[in-house]
Order: sequence, then structure tokens, then C-alpha cells
Amino acid sequence: MPLHKDDPRTLGGYRIVDRLGAGGMGVVYRARSRSGREVALKVVHAQYAEDAVFRARFRQEIAAVRRVSGAFTAPVVDVDPEAARPWMATQYVPGRSLADRIREGGPIRGPEVRLVALGLVEALRDIHRAGVVHRDLKPANVLMAEDGPRVIDFGISRAAENHNTLTETGQMIGTPPFMSPEQFTDARSVGPASDVFSLGALLAYSLTGRGPFDADSPYLTAYRVVHHEPVLEGVARPLRTVLERCLAKEAKDRPGLDELAHDFASVLPEPVGDDPPTLALRLGPLRTDPGTDPGNAADRTAAAGVTTGTGRRRRPRPVWAAAGTVGALALGLLGYLTYGPGFADDTPASSSTSAPSSGPSAVSRRAALPSGWKPWQTTVTADAESGLRKAPDTSGTATAPFCAMGEGAAYCGGSALLPVRIDGATGKILWRADIAPAGASADLYTTSVFGVQDGVVLVELVVDEESGGTKVQAVLGLDSETGRTLWTRNTYKDGLGSVSADGLALMEEGDGRTLTARSASDGRARWQVSLPAGHYCTPTALGDRFYVECVNQEEDSDATQYLVIDSTDGSTRRVSSVEGKAILVGALDGRLVFVESDDEDPFLSGDITYHRIVRVDPDGGEREVTELTGTFRGRAVLRHDTLWFSTSGGLVTAVDPRTGTRRWESHTNMESPGAITLDDAGNTVYLATTSGRMAALDAAKGTLLWESDARAEVLAGGVEPSVLINKGSVVVVTADGTVFTVDPAHPDRTPVSAG
Repeated sequence: MPLHKDDPRTLGGYRIVDRLGAGGMGVVYRARSRSGREVALKVVHAQYAEDAVFRARFRQEIAAVRRVSGAFTAPVVDVDPEAARPWMATQYVPGRSLADRIREGGPIRGPEVRLVALGLVEALRDIHRAGVVHRDLKPANVLMAEDGPRVIDFGISRAAENHNTLTETGQMIGTPPFMSPEQFTDARSVGPASDVFSLGALLAYSLTGRGPFDADSPYLTAYRVVHHEPVLEGVARPLRTVLERCLAKEAKDRPGLDELAHDFASVLPEPVGDDPPTLALRLGPLRTDPGTDPGNAADRTAAAGVTTGTGRRRRPRPVWAAAGTVGALALGLLGYLTYGPGFADDTPASSSTSAPSSGPSAVSRRAALPSGWKPWQTTVTADAESGLRKAPDTSGTATAPFCAMGEGAAYCGGSALLPVRIDGATGKILWRADIAPAGASADLYTTSVFGVQDGVVLVELVVDEESGGTKVQAVLGLDSETGRTLWTRNTYKDGLGSVSADGLALMEEGDGRTLTARSASDGRARWQVSLPAGHYCTPTALGDRFYVECVNQEEDSDATQYLVIDSTDGSTRRVSSVEGKAILVGALDGRLVFVESDDEDPFLSGDITYHRIVRVDPDGGEREVTELTGTFRGRAVLRHDTLWFSTSGGLVTAVDPRTGTRRWESHTNMESPGAITLDDAGNTVYLATTSGRMAALDAAKGTLLWESDARAEVLAGGVEPSVLINKGSVVVVTADGTVFTVDPAHPDRTPVSAG
């Protein structure tokens, strides 16, 4: 790929020739040393360079890689972890990945199988001798050079003897179709035998074009890896017997590499003639357009011998909102595996209910579709009809859109995104607002649409410094018809977000100790509220009322107090404190509704287990506690007089918020769904996953109405999908920027591209 205008031309004595790829953590270039030697140069993004934890991880990555050197690996040739932007140079391998080889040429055959199998065994032997476990052996991490395969990307490797890992508890390393069972169930027990399992899965895929545990989502694949036997149809014996041993569930039952080398040499045919077979010469010209391999949801820079990872620093979110979120891939998989076979892909949806048997008919269930509606699909970076027509370059940056519905349109912002208006009927991007400060690259700004009121779109803009920290934080009012900026107000840097209600925008200003309510129409100040000292405070809105959650800064205090603000004049009342393990889920009968957990540390436990409901009178402060009559886990929301729980494994439960009794529960095949959404009438429950899969359930009975296939182009973890209601249609926004609409009466209708 050609160099960008802001790419360096030299670095560390290397002349940079072109780009090989980019990701959330850095950019990979093809470069030449002064002697003419070509290398793959991985350069860390500027925003991570000042992060001490990231630098420690980068040093660990380098320490692991430099211990590995062999004929079938791509070694590190130079490195500078202390540079202003740390970098690492590896041997440049001019060949495509095994994933590309299989995608374009089909499964490998004959002598190729022997060369790949024995070459990978030798590569793993060199890796393990250096005390390193690769942990992510997959087709995208195997390059096909002329003289055999090369194993690349030790960026997520870890020294086998290093038990004081920097990897955070609950964080998953690897790619589900090629991961071992212990990577899902006990990551700290992963050792060399895990790479043997991955090798077995990789070879099975190479021989058949499909993985031995393939399913239609990585979460269901994970379940099969742990609980199902491998599917090896199409692999002839005796090779099949060898692969079955590699894919044993218990690490102790898998063969060692020396034994495996002997077995492969015994069952695979010798090459004919004196010359060994070559792979790269059969592949034709190198391809430069991006692609994906099964299970690879990240960016691909395989030809470089290095991959860069995904993700970028996120804005902090309020504790009450983030606490119930279990959408990150790692936590989703762990929670999914925790609850066992009820979440297998071949388990039928089931429902047990105590709700009334009557419910809306199929005809009366749904509102009419918007005028001129058609099924459509687009992306938040598609060309706009007005304003800034072309989206800024977001290559190598996770976009993670945030959207709100209003006036028949979806308004979306996000990381590295400028606000857009997407017509709810046609999917056309009507405008893109050009609000980025001059000279700011896309990877440094984030926009968030937090309200649409009376023809004004309220947007929060955050621009980060290249060296870390916040440079600018502001709230803007945009004309909903044109995207033109009506007013702008700078706000407190590193504030926890703005909210809107009753024609007002509430935002932190000054030193972060003052909340200002401004008119959504023109930005004029209406009133101000001083926040209590010694607390971290976050504004929120329920209906037409403002509330502020204030957490005591003292480490040994769990007390959280809530302020109730009158939107007419800013007068404030303090609600009695609640325990830190309580989560605000909504309001009912004029009272704030919290759910409480007895978990020792609920915010780090994945699917939280709740034990009671607490209702607080925001005027008098009286508390009413109701014990839940069962065990309820997952994400909790209050919608249409019902308390809804959804787990990372797809279990949905409806609870009476006044009595704490279960109305019904129903299993779905949704993996780590986002928050539950109901249609405007409260008749249908919708869930969506990161992959764009959807499920619809009858809100009264819990009956599963339908489930849909995945729609997202790339599986991007860590950010929840959004489900928005547009009259009788549903709009879904996934983490990779895909936006599509569905007719709930005909969810299988093929969408038309709106781009």
C-alpha cells in the first residue's frame, strides 16, 4: 500500500518503502536497511507510546520473539523499545499467508501437506525450545515462502516460565477456531501442548477448507472446542488418527513435537524427485487487497511477518452503565462456557413462563413500516450526499460507532468518526458533519451523539493529544437537516460525558466541579449545579429528569449518592446513599430502581448475579427493598414496567420489578448480546450481537420468534451493538461500522446496499 503523507520516511536507520498494513496498536511498513536488506517494520501508534503498561507489554513481546530463531520462523533483526514511538523490525518474508493460499487455491494436497506439517512442527520446536508458547497459531500467521512455511506474529506470545503475566485476568488471547480448550477454560495453564492442538486444527483446515469445530459464531465455536469432538470428514486415515490425537481435550493426551514429527513423516508421502516442493511459486502475483481468514477478526498484515492487533483507547463511561456490560469477547466466551450446554448452537430455544398466555397477534404486534422503507445495509464510512462527503481515513483504527434515533433517521458518531445522519427508510447517508479540528488525524478524535431534540443533534467531541491525554472536549449542537454547526461549548477535559433531557444538554464545565444546563436549540446557559467535593460525578437522564451519580473517592468507601435535579431551575435534592454494588437500571412509579449484587467484586465477574431490587423515592429518599425470588444474571435493564436480564450466553429473563418474581425465561443462541431493546409498544424484545446476529422474542410469553444470520463484515469485540427502533422497522449498528435495517415480519429479506 502507498505511504500516507504523515508516515515517516526513515526510522532507526531504515528507509521506509511502503505500507504493509495497520491496526489499532500500530503500523507495519516494508523498509530497507542501508545495506539493502528488507525488513517488516512495526511502529507503535503515538497514543500508546506514553502508556507505561503498554511499553512493558511491548518489551515482553520483544523478549519473547528474540529468543526464537529457526528455519521456519521470521526472526527479529532489530528493535528499539525506548524510542519515542517504539518499533521492531523482523525478517521480511515475500509471500502470502496460508489463509490466502487456501482461500484462492483451495485445500493443500500431496507433497504440500508434508512440507507444511513438518515445517510447522519444526517451527514450533524452535519456539518451544526458546521457552515461548505461540498461543495464536492460525493460517493468517503462517507465511508461504518458496522453501516452506514461516510462523510469524509472536506479538501475543508469552514466555512459558513467566507466570506473572501482564495479561489481565479474563482477557482471552487467540483466535477461537484454532484455540485449545484450556485457552477458554484456564488461560494460566496454557503450555506447549496448546500449540499442538492449534496445529491440529490448522492442518485440518488446510486439508479440508473448514475447521474441525466450525460454527456460525466464535462463541459457538468456543463451545464446540471445549465440549464437542472434532469433525474431520475428508481427512484420510492414518493422518486423521494423528490429528485426532493433536485435538485431544486434555493437554496430557496430545503428542509431543518429536513424536508428532515422526508420525507425520510416517504417514505423509515423500516428494517425488530430488527437489523439495515449493509453495510460493504456485501462488501467482501477490495480492494487496485486505482479506480475512476463518476466525480472524483483526486487521491482516500477514505478508509483513507481523500483525498489529486492534483497539484504541476508549473514553471512560459511567460506572452504572458499564457495570452490566459483558459484551467484550473474552468475558463473553468465559461466561458462555460457564453455563454449559444450554447455550450450544444445536440446543432448541426453550421457554418456561408464568406470564398470561394472551399476547398481541402477529398482525397487531408491529407498527407500520416507515414510508418508502426498503431493507438496506450500509456503513458509517460510506459517502454522504452533503457536508463532508468522503469519510476521513480510518484504516487501522477501530471505529466503534455510537448512534441515536430521531426524526426518522439514525445519527451516528464514534471513535475516528464524524457525525452522520442515516435515513431510516433508505439507508442513505444524508450528511456528514465536518467538525474535526484542523490537522487532527482520525485516530485522535471521538464523537458521541447523546441526544436529538427539536431539530438539533447534540454531539460530544473529544480530541486527544498525540502523546496522550485530552486536548479538546466540547459539546456541539448540529442542525438535524443539514449537519451545520449551530453552537459549540468547550467542556471539562476528561469529563465522563454529557446527557440530554427536556430540551436541555447537561455537561461538565470549568474544573469538572460544575454542571451546566444549556438550551439544546442555541446553547445558552439556563442554570448551573455545583458538585460535591471528594466525589467522581456522572450525569444521567431518565425520561425528562436529570440525575447525577457521585462516587466517593475514598478507596475504602462503597457509598454512592445520587442527586436529583429539577430541569426547570436546577434545584437539587440528595437521595440517600446506596451501596457501591447497586446498579441504577431505570425509574418506575416515580421511584429510582436499582438492582444489587452480593458478588465480592461484581464489576469484574462477567455475568453479575443479582439478589435484590431497591426502589428509592427521589423526593423523600425512602427505600423499599425486594428480594429477588431466584438467581438472575447478566445485563439488567428496566423497560416497559419489566426488569430484563440477558446473559453472555443468550439467556433472557423477564422479572416483575415490584415483586421480584420471574415472569419467564428463554434461551437464545445470541453470544454476548448487547442491551435488550423493546419496540415502542413493548410487544417484542430484540437482541443483537457483535456479529450482527439478531433475535426477537414475544415480550409477554418469552417465545422465540426468530433468529437471524450475521451481518457484520468484521467481528469487533469490546463494543456493544446498538438496536434502534424506527416505527415498525429495526435498525442495527455493529461494532465494525455496519448499519442495517430489518422488517421484523420478514427478517430474512435480502438488504439492498445503500452505499
